[in-house]
Amino acid sequence: MTPRQILYCSSEAYPLIKTGGLGDVAGSLPRALQQLGHEVRLLLPAYRDLVNNLPQRPRQRGQWQIDGQPVTLWQTTLPGSRVKTWLVDCPEYFDRPGNPYHDADGEPWPDNAQRFALFDKVAALLASDQLGLEWQPDIAHGNDWQCGLLPVYLNEFDRRPATVFTIHNLAYQGLFDRATFDQLGLPESLWHFSALEYHDQLAFIKGGLVYADHLTTVSPTYAREIQTPAFGQGMEGLLAHRAADLSGILNGIDTRVWNPGTDRLIVKRYNRQNLSDKQINKQALQAQFDLPQDNDRLLMGMVTRLAEQKGIDLVLDSLPDLVKLPVQLVILGSGDKDYEQRLQQAVRQYPRQLGLTLGYDESLAHRIEAGADLFVMPSRFEPCGLNQLYSQRYGTLPLVTPVGGLADTVVDTPLDTTGKTLQETGASGFVMSEVSQMALEAALHRAVQLYARPALWQQVQRVAMGRDFSWQRSAGRYVQLYEQLLQQRPDTRT
Repeated sequence: MTPRQILYCSSEAYPLIKTGGLGDVAGSLPRALQQLGHEVRLLLPAYRDLVNNLPQRPRQRGQWQIDGQPVTLWQTTLPGSRVKTWLVDCPEYFDRPGNPYHDADGEPWPDNAQRFALFDKVAALLASDQLGLEWQPDIAHGNDWQCGLLPVYLNEFDRRPATVFTIHNLAYQGLFDRATFDQLGLPESLWHFSALEYHDQLAFIKGGLVYADHLTTVSPTYAREIQTPAFGQGMEGLLAHRAADLSGILNGIDTRVWNPGTDRLIVKRYNRQNLSDKQINKQALQAQFDLPQDNDRLLMGMVTRLAEQKGIDLVLDSLPDLVKLPVQLVILGSGDKDYEQRLQQAVRQYPRQLGLTLGYDESLAHRIEAGADLFVMPSRFEPCGLNQLYSQRYGTLPLVTPVGGLADTVVDTPLDTTGKTLQETGASGFVMSEVSQMALEAALHRAVQLYARPALWQQVQRVAMGRDFSWQRSAGRYVQLYEQLLQQRPDTRT
């Protein structure tokens, strides 16, 4: 297959900057594409914290005035890889501390539209070789609403790369008012329901949905779901219209970072052959949360945003039933203040069965994956989900809802399972029958019953740990898509 040049644009990428799953994907897929023989440039905003934490000093590639702002392009390397990483440095927009999208009070930065419009314009100028770097990609690949204007700006150029736009979560659409549209200087023709206008608002995400050559999302089931009113967030008609140009490609995981056999963040490393060492991690996790170190109790873990999407209310409503079972639950997360307060109250009420850490801690996230027996993800919608993939790799059986990437990646374990059943079905976790409190409690009861049969529980663990969720397979799907696009475009270099 012909090596291709790919400009991969994202508002975050692990380990340089991460707020969620997008950061994990953007930190892994470019590396996997490069390992398959392609030339990749990763483009990121030069946030202050990102620049300050670079392991080496970047080198300057150019300086320009773009839309009245001084812009410098710096080049570094994505840590742990050979992927050249370009940083768009505009002090007015990116030289500020903290979260890439929100201020210290959790409110969106008031100039987010201007910030990411400039980022997208720089990306388009690079992708069309307008900045004198003498490099033009075959593919320009943007992610989520922050990159939504990239295909719009590229549409102005006669000779441009093929464009791919990936939806990681359709709920985040980059919505702004008409005044902001005018401030950005976008052509009046784009203020139309068939372009960027959405219920009298500017929707960045529509730039990608309307103007990209091909759309992808992060699991096959989510690709189907977002064409329906239940999951389409108001965009289902547009997505159904573009169904022929929409693919669901499952995310992978970084198997170097998420590997219980080599993970230095966990207490005791282990693999499928020495699952007994997993119990050492369980005891350490129980101790960390001041829970009784009792191996007969099923230890459940959650690493989650405390939001309605993630079904945390279902867990809270199930607590009176849950605490009657031989189980414990530890939670790492932050989000809605009401949920935080309700969880804090629940810990005070059930201190021997519940543990809570508010916030995010990468090391603790690894220790929960390694120490828990069961990982709970009762999401109302989940485009792909990564924790259910990490969990299976760590032999921590996921309990999930039948939506999005959860449905695509977890094979249900029936109540009457046997060793033969496992061989036939490849059962790797527990799938709820629907999104409801009753279904959550029923699935949890099934898990408790299977945990009381250690030999069968370990068989399911070994099946789960043997599944392949590496990026190599997913990256191969993207390469096939890129090739199809390039073959369909006679004006693109082939």
